[in-house]
Amino acid sequence: MTEEPDAAQAVVGVRFKEAGRVFYFDAGGLSLEVGQRVVVQTPQGSEMARVVIAPDQVLASEINEPLNPVLRIAETSDLEQADSLKDTVRGDLEVARKKVEEHDLPMRLVGGDFNLEGSQLTIYFTAEQRVDFRNLVRDLASSLNKRVQLLQVGDRDRAKLMGGIGHCGYQLCCRSWLTNFPSISIRMAKEQDVPLNPAKISGVCGRLLCCLAFEHELYREVRGQLPKIGQFVSTPAGKAKLIGINVPKESVSLQMVEGLTIVEMTIEELRGQYGTAIRPAEVEEEAAAPVPETKAEVTETARTPSAEGEAAKGGGGRPRRRRRRRNERGRPNAGPPSGQ
Repeated sequence: MTEEPDAAQAVVGVRFKEAGRVFYFDAGGLSLEVGQRVVVQTPQGSEMARVVIAPDQVLASEINEPLNPVLRIAETSDLEQADSLKDTVRGDLEVARKKVEEHDLPMRLVGGDFNLEGSQLTIYFTAEQRVDFRNLVRDLASSLNKRVQLLQVGDRDRAKLMGGIGHCGYQLCCRSWLTNFPSISIRMAKEQDVPLNPAKISGVCGRLLCCLAFEHELYREVRGQLPKIGQFVSTPAGKAKLIGINVPKESVSLQMVEGLTIVEMTIEELRGQYGTAIRPAEVEEEAAAPVPETKAEVTETARTPSAEGEAAKGGGGRPRRRRRRRNERGRPNAGPPSGQ
């Protein structure tokens, strides 16, 4: 049995795009550091990548497949070749768009890239449904005199490829640092009191903003410790109604019952009265009531003067109604029961 190599000393993590997925390669004995540009071997040929995880930082448990090698540290000629290929991609994409129109295909080309040799062009496109582009690929390969690969991507991947500016005024998170797309739901916007306006909760991709997931857990945690809006709480100044919660400031707005003045109080100040949990005022009043310990006490506590009278008749109100019906029919009545 051959001994497995020490993966922590021989494996390096690289990215092909700024915020792309991390891929692992065999370092091949090269002394590599984070930030270096390298040329690696891929199924599409040699490609340029950037080191993001040094060889001594990769865990062996993260490696579950055979690794391709790092060919060399990128040289000046490699960097110049990569820059020139970017200009070539723009021209080839224009040719490809015209071919799409000629074939009358319902697809939109959003980007493309070459391998380092310039022998294979990968084109990314979006479409509402599956598209049969086999004839288009053959036409493009003949016109451009190179291998062509078409890959369909989603709306969020389209935004990641093309880039842009978000509502915040900064570069899109998916383009600059977000490597995976989180799962987003409209409920996240509701729980954060975000106006449910499609123009305000949708990104340039047309989908719900990824940033709705960034603070969602904080909102759920804070709101889970507080009563709901509209409930009453006890404060040092008296009973008050909870009318607003500011999660970023960790404060609440309260309307005092006496005087109807509105005050702002931090959550910690409100929590200080109850220890770890904040309870509505109604809950405190119920908790203050004595709790019966035995079944007999429960029965006696539940009885009211009217209930005791009904109990003497056998319980409930139906016997009295039946007696009334007998009286109306002229039948003899045994007289009022004891207790009346």
